Amino acid sequence: MSQDPSGRLPAAYLVPGSSSFTEFVRDHAPEVLPGARRLPAGGTGALSGGPGAGQPPHATTIVAIVFADGVVMAGDRRATAGNVIAQRDIEKVFPADDHSCVGIAGTAGLAIEMVRLFQVELEHFEKLEGALMSFEGKANRLSAMIRGNLGLAMQGLAVVPVFAGYDLAEGRGRIVSYDVTGGRYEEVDHHAVGSGSVFARGALKKLFRPGLSDADAVRVAVEALWDAADDDSATGGPDLLRGIWPVVAVVTADGFRRLGQDELGEVVRSVVEGRTGNPGGNPLAAQSPAQAPTQQGGAPA
Repeated sequence: MSQDPSGRLPAAYLVPGSSSFTEFVRDHAPEVLPGARRLPAGGTGALSGGPGAGQPPHATTIVAIVFADGVVMAGDRRATAGNVIAQRDIEKVFPADDHSCVGIAGTAGLAIEMVRLFQVELEHFEKLEGALMSFEGKANRLSAMIRGNLGLAMQGLAVVPVFAGYDLAEGRGRIVSYDVTGGRYEEVDHHAVGSGSVFARGALKKLFRPGLSDADAVRVAVEALWDAADDDSATGGPDLLRGIWPVVAVVTADGFRRLGQDELGEVVRSVVEGRTGNPGGNPLAAQSPAQAPTQQGGAPA
């Protein structure tokens, strides 16, 4: 938005409107919104240069888990462009505000830009209204932003985030998923998005139990990402050589906290040790025949 020659604020800033920063930008400078970008002639295929040409980097996989005091969200660190690893240490989990977070899947560049806009949206609301936006309000605002990207999504540049946080009004952790049209869906207990989500959800179903502690929920999240990386080439597992671990965040009534490298490293090494010689993570695989479950009649299975 151009500066007024007199040095005063442009007239757009003095027009009464809603507390939504996104709506303000849509009214006065719509061309800067992610969904308003024009693709080059020929669409995404016109992008060129090097391996993976024509394929913008994509990010996967994200898992979210409700535990006793809030939610845990974790994401792997790999971004791919076609069959090429575009980046090994991309960030996929971000704080939305003090009590919520967003995990991104889909076209990485657009997704990161959308998250930054969402962060500004929540901060803008808080400054104008003098109060925190409710969890429902935050989930609905993100839904509207995803819907604004529908045109690009139909051209192959989809953004499908997952939103989670601690609902201060209800006193519990919550998870919300979306589709490319902006449709929002409340998830119960756990959820996963991205190309490795099928495998991550299978792990979550087996490992989740109500009332998990934060430490147990973090362990389950890392285990689920391991299973996703084991079967999905677009999902990166822990990189022991480079010391690259998943991004893991914990959100409780006390706020958003990202696990540090050392703290998470202990969890990762424990998972790796447990999977050594037992890559599927089957707890029965390490048992002796005498410890294995028996069939009816008492004979070893």
